[in-house]
Amino acid sequence: MEIAPTAKPPVCRVMDYSKFKFEKNKKDREARKKQRQNQVDTKEVKFRPKIDEHDYEVKMKNVKKFLGNGDKVKVVLRYRGREMMFQDMGLKLLNRIKDDIEDLGTVDKKPEMQGRQQVMMVSPIANNAGN
Repeated sequence: MEIAPTAKPPVCRVMDYSKFKFEKNKKDREARKKQRQNQVDTKEVKFRPKIDEHDYEVKMKNVKKFLGNGDKVKVVLRYRGREMMFQDMGLKLLNRIKDDIEDLGTVDKKPEMQGRQQVMMVSPIANNAGN
C-alpha cells in the first residue's frame, strides 16, 4: 500500500488489506456514533386544556426528562369540540408549563394556534443538557 505518493522515492508499506479494511470500518463506525450523540432530537408531549393534576405531573416529568437529556420538546395543546371556546384556559396551562420548566429550558417559539391545537417549542439550557 502506498503511504506517501508525493515523496521521493514514494513510501510504500506491505500490509494485510482485510485488516486495513476492518480498521477503516471501525473508525467510520465510531465517527458515525459520535455524530449521532451530538444530534438534538425533538420530542412531542400532548396536553389537553382540562388536564387533571396527576396527568399534568406525569407529562411534566417526561418533559423534564427530555430536556435533561438535551432534546427539544414540542408542547402541543389539543382542543376538541367546544374546548375551542376556552383558549384562555389553554394559554394559562402553557404559561404554567413555561414557569415549571424555567430552570431546565427556554421557550424557542411562543404558543401559536395551528388548526385545533396550540404549539410551543422548548429547548434545553446549554449547560444543563447531557447530564
